[in-house]
Amino acid sequence: MLRVLLPTDFSDNSFEAIRYALMTFKDMECKFHLLHTYMPPIYHTEYLIGSPGQIGLGDVIREAAVNNLDKLQSRLEDQYKNSKHTFDGHVCLNTLTNQVIEMVEEKKIDLIVMGTKGATGAQEILFGTHTVHIIKKAKCPVIAIPPNFEYEAPKEILFPTDYEVDFKKEALDILLKIARQHISSIEVLHVSYGYELSEKQQKNKEKLDTVLKGIAHLFHNQRNQEVIQAINNFQLKHKMNLLVMVQNKHTFVERLFIEPVIKKIGFHITIPFMVIPHSN
Repeated sequence: MLRVLLPTDFSDNSFEAIRYALMTFKDMECKFHLLHTYMPPIYHTEYLIGSPGQIGLGDVIREAAVNNLDKLQSRLEDQYKNSKHTFDGHVCLNTLTNQVIEMVEEKKIDLIVMGTKGATGAQEILFGTHTVHIIKKAKCPVIAIPPNFEYEAPKEILFPTDYEVDFKKEALDILLKIARQHISSIEVLHVSYGYELSEKQQKNKEKLDTVLKGIAHLFHNQRNQEVIQAINNFQLKHKMNLLVMVQNKHTFVERLFIEPVIKKIGFHITIPFMVIPHSN
């Protein structure tokens, strides 16, 4: 059974992310953990020691959150009836990032699916702070869903890589499950700068070819382009439904999240983006 964590702040974007998970894994046995975290608007020492003005504030916030989560779960069970899917709701007094990290460990979560923008997310912030922190710290894959994404099955998957990663089948397990479930094709994109692959890179490429055996896949090489430019150019020629990257020790993915760089190169995520953590 696949264990999927679905953080929600009850925004439209978080609902789109939940819907994506339910639709993508509709033919798989799944347990979905719905998670909402909250912090009192005034959270300081007086609150912790029971200041008279703050007594009961946490209870009120928690009660509203529990009610909203119950309504969300009922809506999902009614709207997306599926005997293969079960739900478990969690309302926690904690920061989202900390709670997600704890739950991944405690509930043995296989995958996190979440929106890229919260209910109060500013338009100019392409990736919400929570999403970035969770992608960086999570020990399982994360799929980030952009706002206003109309569901498309992940049949065409773009997989940019620098071949610096020792691809392990276990690390790519969720990607392989998705690809097999949807009879997807995986387009492996390498951006080079005029150099031949090193011996290590060549071995990693061959290993990836072996791991993807049985799944339609092609290897592409684009020269003398920035990674993001290459991704955008590839998508102009080939319609992709899912972008997948593996983090590595060279912070390949983390570099993409430096906001000034994102704004400078105009990298707008318009399709779901899956980040797989580096496996030691």
